[in-house]
Amino acid sequence: MFQTLLRGTLALISTGRCPLCSGAVPADASSQRLCESCRERLALSTGGLQGDQPLLWCALAPYGGPLRGLLLAQRPRPVPSVMEGLAAELLDCCSSAIAGGLLVPIPSWKRAANPLPQLIAKALATLSGGRVAVSGELLQRSRPTVGQHHLNRTLRLRNQLGSFQCVRQSRPVLAGLRRRGLWLVDDILTTGATAQAAALVLEAEGLRVEGLLCLARTPAPS
Repeated sequence: MFQTLLRGTLALISTGRCPLCSGAVPADASSQRLCESCRERLALSTGGLQGDQPLLWCALAPYGGPLRGLLLAQRPRPVPSVMEGLAAELLDCCSSAIAGGLLVPIPSWKRAANPLPQLIAKALATLSGGRVAVSGELLQRSRPTVGQHHLNRTLRLRNQLGSFQCVRQSRPVLAGLRRRGLWLVDDILTTGATAQAAALVLEAEGLRVEGLLCLARTPAPS
C-alpha cells in the first residue's frame, strides 16, 4: 500500500499538466508545454513551419482542422494557459533566431477585435526568460480596413497599404530600436499582406524587421 501511494506521489511530482486537456507532460518539459496527444491532434511538428515569402516567417502548423477551431475559439475568449502553451511550442521553434530581438504585435483596427497577437508576444517574452522583449506602442493602425476573408492577394495588399503608422519615438529610443531586430507577431499568416504593410512602415523609420512569428500558416491554394 505504501509503495503504491509513493509511486502515485512521485508520478504527480514528475509530471505536469497539458493546458489543453490536462493530460500529463514530462517534468523536464515547461509547465506550459502541450502533451503529445494534443500536439498530434493539432498537427504540430518538431521545428514548426518556416518560409521566406513574402518575408521570413515561422509558424507552428498549417491553419486548419482542430488548430483552426482552437484559434477561432480563443479570439473572443482567450484562455491564458492555452495561449502560453501555444507560445511555448512556438518558442521551441524559433528561440535561437529571435534571441535579443524585440517583438512587435500586429494591432487590429479595433483594440478588442483580435487580442491574440499581443497575448502571444507577451507569452513569448515571459517564457524566453528575458531573451526577447515586447515593444510598447510602436505600431498603430492609421485607418480601418475591410475584412479580408474573401480577398485575393492583390486586393489584400491594396487593403492593407497605408493602414499602419509607426508611433514617433525620441531620438535616443529610436537609436536603441535600430540596434535590435524586430519580429512581427500575429496569430495567422495568409498572404502576408498585413505583415508586409506593417514591415514597410517600420523600415521607413530605419528599423530592421527580421520576420514574422505566428501560430498558423494558411496553406497555399493547390
